[in-house]
Amino acid sequence: MNNKKQILCIEDDAAILMPLRYALEREEWQVTWANTGMQAIQLIEQNHFDFIILDVGLPDINGFDVCKKIRTFNHTPLLFLTARDDEIDRIIGLEIGADDYCSKPFSSREIVSRIKAIWRRMELQNQLSQTIQAPILDPIEKDHSTDKIWLCFEEALKIHYFGTALQLTRYEYRLLKLLIDHPEQVFARQQLMDHIWEHPEHSLERTVDTHIKSLRQKLKQISAEQDPIMTHRGFGYSLKRMG
Repeated sequence: MNNKKQILCIEDDAAILMPLRYALEREEWQVTWANTGMQAIQLIEQNHFDFIILDVGLPDINGFDVCKKIRTFNHTPLLFLTARDDEIDRIIGLEIGADDYCSKPFSSREIVSRIKAIWRRMELQNQLSQTIQAPILDPIEKDHSTDKIWLCFEEALKIHYFGTALQLTRYEYRLLKLLIDHPEQVFARQQLMDHIWEHPEHSLERTVDTHIKSLRQKLKQISAEQDPIMTHRGFGYSLKRMG
């Protein structure tokens, strides 16, 4: 039985792939290689992977579009590789569901380190999901008589709102989970970045605003009458205690 971690590397440049593949296999991880976006999507549909490394500049489909497609049916941790270091690219990559973002040129050791950091966070989330039994904000479902909002932590990446499971990206989940854990506490944008992002020094405060906006849109799709997230202009955000 093969117990190795399964990594899919979607990269069309062999000069980049080969040293990266060697570094990953030195960690005793099993590496599968795809050199087009369509090939990668088919592999992910047919196989289980523990991690995905995705180049933005693929020959057939833009890597951002590949990520969007993947996230409609799969939530495997994903790291973007790109030759561009533009601010907007980093924001887009994280917003559509990537867990991290690395600009070329990079060292294979850096990629290995980033993968391990993401896995450590996932393992911690899984441990928490097994130990937390009680709802974070009481109670667990909506009380129509008082029009209360109920949010509960069920398992990793699962937060229910008015009894409906929210479809969240990994960073949206972490952001909302932190606010739920500390109702009415005001967090500065930099504090949120430090708590949530693996490499806050490479992220931007605008990224927090983008994720808050996306969260609000998803909450309003379920209940347009309530907005539990409070904006503190010039500083940050908090969550109302409405239970």
